[in-house]
Amino acid sequence: MTMDVIDYQVFGDDMQYVEVELDPGEAAVGEAGALYYMQDGIVMDTVFGDGSGRDDGVLGSLLGAGKRLLTGESVFTTVFANQSHARRKVAFAAATPGKIVPVHLLELGGVLYAQKDSFLAGAKGVSLGLAWQKRIGTGLFGGEGFIMQKLEGDGYVFLHAGGALTELQLQPGETVRADTGCVVAYQPSVDFDIEYVGKLKSALFGGEGLFFAKLTGPGRVWLQSLPLSRLADRIVAAAPRAGGESKEQGSLLGGLFSDKN
Repeated sequence: MTMDVIDYQVFGDDMQYVEVELDPGEAAVGEAGALYYMQDGIVMDTVFGDGSGRDDGVLGSLLGAGKRLLTGESVFTTVFANQSHARRKVAFAAATPGKIVPVHLLELGGVLYAQKDSFLAGAKGVSLGLAWQKRIGTGLFGGEGFIMQKLEGDGYVFLHAGGALTELQLQPGETVRADTGCVVAYQPSVDFDIEYVGKLKSALFGGEGLFFAKLTGPGRVWLQSLPLSRLADRIVAAAPRAGGESKEQGSLLGGLFSDKN
């Protein structure tokens, strides 16, 4: 299905949002909870599945919703349609600090593999599917890279990368290694595999886990410096009620009088 043609603008620095401008009759889809604001004339509707508008019947809708459930996303998608007679705007924002990556799928051959939770919004008509890792080892030890979203279409989608964003254009045979959670998205032409860190001491005490993500070109790769899982781990580790250590700022005696109840 052909995706709607939309105009957009990204605002902000470390806490970004994307504003999408829709002509009458055009629509955008967004993940649950991604809405920032919308102008009068935009009508919001929650649909079962990915909101692409394809007529796949009841079974197709169930399969599509099941794929989204496996990637950790909601089985429902919200569609924002401009039902007015003038151009209207709707904006989307992520829940964590980072960068928004506009990607035109047609320029990438129509398909992109993205980390779960990275899809923020897109033009109506984008198909949100499931991309399994083909290698057994990658599936068993790939961590967050085990199940990827498969984005298909011929228009714009917007991904969110936590922290700083790095975009690489890998040449044929060129390889980059990264933490599995730091992989935001990559083209299907990129070979995704996992690799053991190599040394037992590094695996046990290095704090980076047992395996790296190994991406080999050709193709484009997007990486993030602060995956949501890493941010959540640090927050939990620092939370006193979760067993973490509270470190009061500004006073050596602060910890003595902190609330332990």
